[in-house]
Parts: sequence; C-alpha cells; structure tokens
Amino acid sequence: MRGSLCAGTKRPVNVQSPSSHPRILVCDDLSEVGLDVLRQEGFEVLRRAGLSADELLALVPEVDALLVRSRTRVTDELLAASSRLRLVGRAGYTLDTIDIEAATRSGVVVMHSSLGNEISAAEFAIGLLFSLARRIPQADASMRAGRWDKRRHRGVELTGKTLGVIGMGAVGRNVVQRALALQMHVVVHDPGVPASDVAALGARSVTWDEVLRTSDFISLHVSASERTRGLIGDAAFEQMKDRVRIVNCSRGSVIDEGALVRAIRSGKVAGAALDIWDEEPPVGNPLISMAEVVATPHLVAATFEAQINVAVTLAEQVRDFFLHGSCEGVVNPEVLDAAAEPGAPASALVAAEAGNG
Repeated sequence: MRGSLCAGTKRPVNVQSPSSHPRILVCDDLSEVGLDVLRQEGFEVLRRAGLSADELLALVPEVDALLVRSRTRVTDELLAASSRLRLVGRAGYTLDTIDIEAATRSGVVVMHSSLGNEISAAEFAIGLLFSLARRIPQADASMRAGRWDKRRHRGVELTGKTLGVIGMGAVGRNVVQRALALQMHVVVHDPGVPASDVAALGARSVTWDEVLRTSDFISLHVSASERTRGLIGDAAFEQMKDRVRIVNCSRGSVIDEGALVRAIRSGKVAGAALDIWDEEPPVGNPLISMAEVVATPHLVAATFEAQINVAVTLAEQVRDFFLHGSCEGVVNPEVLDAAAEPGAPASALVAAEAGNG
C-alpha cells in the first residue's frame, strides 16, 4: 500500500515554467523507464549527467525539481541559488548527500524513493551472510593465487543459527523472510515495530541486550543519524557472542570501524561483511586488508531491477507531488506544514501538512 497523501485540500503545485509544465533536471544516471513517467504527463525533462558544481549552480535556477542519485551533492549553496526550485528527489533511500536542513530553510521539499530497492538490498545481505559463513570470497582469492586451502576455509552452516536483525524496515523485513526460509532462528530489535508484526513473520522481537547476546550473525538495517552513529562500538561488541559474524548493508556510520578492527583482532568477531563505509571510498581503511572481512563497494542496490524500480517510484512521487499535492516519500514535512500557514514562502506551495507516509 502506498503512503499517505498530504492531508487537507490537495492541489497542483505552481511552477514558473513558461509552458506551465514542471521542468525537471536529472543530473545523475536514472532509468529512462522512470523518466518516461514524467514525460508522459508533459513534464520537461533535462538530462545533464556529469555536471560540474559550477555548471549545476548555473542551471538549477531554471528548474522546478532536481533529481539525483548518490553522485550529486545538494548543498546549502546550491539550494540558495534558486528561488524557483520546489523539490529535490533522491532515486534511492539514503540522503547523506543532501543538506536537508538547508532545503527546509529554503522551502524546498526533499523526497526519496519510498520503495524499489528493498529486494535487491535484502538479497545482497543474504549473499553476504553466505559469504561470511562459508568464506567464499577468501576461498576464491586463494584459488586464484594458486593455492588449494580446503582446511583453511572451512565454514559454518546457516541452518539452525540465530540471526539478529537490527532494524526492520522494508529491507530488514525482507531479510527476515529470507533467513527464515533458510531455517535460521531470527530475532529482531526495532523499537518502532510492534512485537506482533515481528511474530507474524515467524520471528521474535527482543531487547537490545538480547539481540547482541544471542545472535550468531547480526545484520544491520538502520538509517544514519546522530543517534545511530557508532551504534555498534566497543560496548556492543563486548555484549556479543564470541565469534559473532556481522553484515552491514545499512550505513557506514552505524559501526565504529576502529572498534570493529579491535573486535576482529581480539577474536571476538569471526568475520564482517561490509558494503557501506563511513567514508566512501574507504581509502586506507585497515578493514579492507583484513582476511576476516568481506569488502564490497556499496553494491547493495546495484541491480538492473532496482535501478528501474527506484527511478519509476521516484518519478511517480514527483508526478503526484506536482499534479496532486501528494507527499509520498517526503522527509522534511516542515516545508509542507509551513505551506499551510499564512505568509508561507512562495517556494512552499503544497497547501497541506504531511501525513505519515
């Protein structure tokens, strides 16, 4: 089911395009399947991949919306350069490259694809679980180096092991379902999800202490925030089972990477599979050279299907925002609240407050 529309009276969002059709700047690689959704409604779509910061700064005052992936950084300076810009859309879920506070100050709505890559992300997390359990990448590298090290790469089974899933949003939910199909015992820690919802999947909702203490494998699926920065650090590792294995497909900042190095060197952590890093690319990061670590370059949503899905989802959200006042995927509802107040800035033109999408 799609998320809620903006409450109250919904109306199209005013634009300043000479043709009265919204002008959309796409400056990263988005699927044409998604962009066709906008073209079919008469939107003017400008594809300008590979713009320099200065080129983007010069072009953004001429558009009503900016659609990006992770390559383009949407800064305070960029947002302040346009009184016309109504919306910044991120094809994907994470928003690390967008200054949301600056967008809110400028009255610019920020939205991301609410759906589209959860299957790819969950499948990748399960793939990393197998890689950790059976040391597949290490065995492959050993063979390519001319060695035949069967004993060195002996692994463990997933069946019957306990998987702790920290964070049960769309991706976490799909990981739970797939792990249960592998006959793993699954425990979930997510204070925002009712225990009954977890139980309905066949898993068990547990406390923070219990998910750390009982899990043989831990898979992280939480968003980046000041509250979650360093969530998995020295104190958390101390509570975990000896020889625990950890998968991170969420945000790099969630793990204290220095603490993880120490936990691996001490033998507390038997292995870690990391797809997302605190700094990307992770130049000089000691984790990459550790034999116990499976390291990948942010591939969690890198499938053909996910790229189409997130582009289509975002395009539908952008279309509905401009044509119907929908706020699906909006992450700064303050802008929508302000639009309903007397004296609201001209750039906040959705006359409604945000729902709970």
